[in-house]
Amino acid sequence: MATVVSESVERDTRLGRAWYANPYVQAAGLFALVRVVGVAILWLLADQHNRKIIDLLTAWDGDWYLGLAEHGYADLPSNFLDAAGNHTEHTALAFFPAYPKLVDFVHTVTGIGLEPSGVIVSALAGIAAALGIYRIGARLDGRHRVGLLLVALWAGAPLAISLSMTYTEALFTALAAWALVGVLEQRWLLAGLCCAAAGLARPSASVLVAVVGIAALIAVINGRRRPWAIACMVLCPLGLIGWWSYVAGKTGNLLGWFEIQRIGWGFEFDGGQESWKFLGHVLASGSSLMETVNVLVMIGGIVLTVLAAIQRVPWPLVAYSAGIVIMVIGASGITFAKARFMIPGFTLLIPIALGLANRKLPTAVAATAGVVLLGCWLSAYALTGWKFAV
Repeated sequence: MATVVSESVERDTRLGRAWYANPYVQAAGLFALVRVVGVAILWLLADQHNRKIIDLLTAWDGDWYLGLAEHGYADLPSNFLDAAGNHTEHTALAFFPAYPKLVDFVHTVTGIGLEPSGVIVSALAGIAAALGIYRIGARLDGRHRVGLLLVALWAGAPLAISLSMTYTEALFTALAAWALVGVLEQRWLLAGLCCAAAGLARPSASVLVAVVGIAALIAVINGRRRPWAIACMVLCPLGLIGWWSYVAGKTGNLLGWFEIQRIGWGFEFDGGQESWKFLGHVLASGSSLMETVNVLVMIGGIVLTVLAAIQRVPWPLVAYSAGIVIMVIGASGITFAKARFMIPGFTLLIPIALGLANRKLPTAVAATAGVVLLGCWLSAYALTGWKFAV
């Protein structure tokens, strides 16, 4: 089962099948199709609100990342403000460096503007993520269909518009997916390098570091590919620890990054107190669509994690799902963005993909299309009809 995808590709090549029959090409094409639909729906809603689509795709945090790509951390203009309305010499250090560095690289090499460079980085990263997600889905029970369903559900999830924005979700998910591929296939160098790179993209890497590190430790204990597993254990935390250490040196505070997040954006781990208050308020009042969506996504994350455990999905995937859910629900700050914060948790969708794969093809396609269209519309609404950050 571990090599089912690669064996399938080799068989297709050996039989001389057309390039479009390659499962990876199909996964990339499906991801691109869903995202084109999502952006098209956003364009329609943007036109209704007299908004430019490029402004929406680079809104909120996207503007910060483009600013960092253009000016760097030290020279970022003072009009870049945190959620509290402040700008200090250390405010920008809340944002991880991998994405803006890649945007700057594409901008420098191609000569095109920063905004399209950012969209290109996200698009390419999204395709890379889709390939990793397909590989994980297809190897769960050896079925091509599961992988494609998982890709489609992820690409069309609520707030998956962030995968087409100048945000870090696509880049981080690509690195996380391939790190988990490395774990499942015991390709420890792949897992360690991807995990280290993910640590320079988003704080969600703390979950990935824990999962990859524990899996490598188990392999060391069991004596399986011990030297490479040890190398993975050394590599996997380097990016995250490196960035936190850099920020600590700049601020003179060992917990400098966490302080910047707490003061500027209200982010800190409170065990879910704020999230549960938010959940109770929304369920009692039903005050807005986006608040209700965020609550349903949080509840859904818990339910899907439990289902994955019951269905005996490989433990690294369940652990990664659980870690993402705990991080999102357990942290305070910007409750309206909880649905977006769940996007890297593509493993949460595995029980749905497995369930749909067991249905007749027309049923699976119709259900998936319905979920994708709803998710794309919610994404577009979040950027046009909702006034708060996502």
